[in-house]
Amino acid sequence: MAAPTAYAARTTYALVATDLDGTLLRGDDTFSDRSLAALARSARAGARHLVVTGRPAPRVRPLLAELGSTGLAVCGQGAQLYDAGRDRLLWSVTLDRELAETAIGKIEAEVGQVYAAVDQDGVHGLTLIEPGYLMPHPTLPAVRVGWRDELWAEPISKVLLRHPSLSDDELASVARSVVGSLATVTMSGPGTVELQPCGVTKATGLALAARRLGVRAEDTIAFGDMPNDIPMFDWAAHGVAMANAHPELKAVADEVTTSNEDDGIAVVLERLFP
Repeated sequence: MAAPTAYAARTTYALVATDLDGTLLRGDDTFSDRSLAALARSARAGARHLVVTGRPAPRVRPLLAELGSTGLAVCGQGAQLYDAGRDRLLWSVTLDRELAETAIGKIEAEVGQVYAAVDQDGVHGLTLIEPGYLMPHPTLPAVRVGWRDELWAEPISKVLLRHPSLSDDELASVARSVVGSLATVTMSGPGTVELQPCGVTKATGLALAARRLGVRAEDTIAFGDMPNDIPMFDWAAHGVAMANAHPELKAVADEVTTSNEDDGIAVVLERLFP
């Protein structure tokens, strides 16, 4: 078990922003009793909990139900602001499908064939995967299509990419070098390099949600594990990386806690809200 690093003296926050996969969720897609108790403790002290995740709204709904959340959630890497109580999107940004195709073409010109999937927009949007694409989370539902053109049938919030031999870091590096302003490139988990609308990040979604909640960045603590959480850490007053986090996120974190399997979020919240 990794020991927490040194942390700031502050002891209270009004908003607790947490990623899901690799952060609040354990590897089996469940929440630990200790994590749930720590979130409940922070809520009793007056702090709000906000999920900020790369998962699209349809894949987040059942998890929010488990958390008992009827408030807001930032989904789709910041492209969606979801109201769980009303089961509707308050705000969403879609990725232009022609730009997405162009971006994939530029990437394939550099590295050869990639395999793609898309998350459709909307609270009932599907995850579509083309032949050859393997879901990084086998528990998440997906619909396999016959060929890539079918991915563009409906508006999408993002594209997910995998390469048969390159690592996620290598694929993301190439994508960033050639995509330019066509899309924002993120890396959100093992086997998950993504293209999302240009300028959209977890920070833009978090800022929008915080304004609606009447909470400031300086009153926010954020937890994450992957490079797509870096903008969120930049925005929040205090960023906490999990022990299992990507080195790029640890490098910018204010604190490193224990892993998601070892209740890293709870370790910090128990300290902040004794």
